[in-house]
Order: sequence, then C-alpha cells, then structure tokens
Amino acid sequence: QVQLVESGGGLVQAGGSLRLSCAVSGIIFRPYAMGWYRQAPGKQRELVATISSSGQTNYADFGSGRFTISRDNAKNTVYLQMNSLKPEDTAVYYCGFGGAYWGQGTQVTVSS
Repeated sequence: QVQLVESGGGLVQAGGSLRLSCAVSGIIFRPYAMGWYRQAPGKQRELVATISSSGQTNYADFGSGRFTISRDNAKNTVYLQMNSLKPEDTAVYYCGFGGAYWGQGTQVTVSS
C-alpha cells in the first residue's frame, strides 16, 4: 500500500521559513517524479514545485527564488524548503506523484 505522509507545517510569521517533508512508503521511490502542491481555502489545488527522478526541478512562478524542492532517495523522502513566506502562501500543502497518489496534507499558515 502506497502511503505519503507530510510533516513540517505550522504557523509562521511573514518572512519566516518552514521545511516540509513527505515520507513515501509502499513503493520504490527512486524512479518517480515527485511534486508539492497546495490548496488555499476556496481555491483549486495548484502546483508548487516538482522534482524529477534525476533531480531536475521546476517551480511555479510564485515560488521561484523562495522555495526549494529536494529529495533523498535513500530515505524515500521529498522536501520543500520555503523561505520568505508571505500570508498568501497560507494553504494546505500536499505531496503527490503519478497523479494518483497523495498525502493527507500539512497546514501552513503565514501571519502578517
């Protein structure tokens, strides 16, 4: 059974940082591209960043220069380092892959 478990969310002041983690189990992690997504209240889920199996990264415009996605294949874990956080970054953050597998999400709240 494939499981994705996010952690690392919380409440932070504007300008602060958080590091999200997503631990994947039940599948060989290495060959898959992984992604971080977010969903704010009343909005659709949107892509934050992706990382390919070879480590190539891609970011949504709002995250470029502030967010960094990385992966540790030995730990079956993908990370999202978020710096210079803004109130508009407030959302539930999810990791996922294959368009079919998702974690339960972790809440990120940025206060002004």
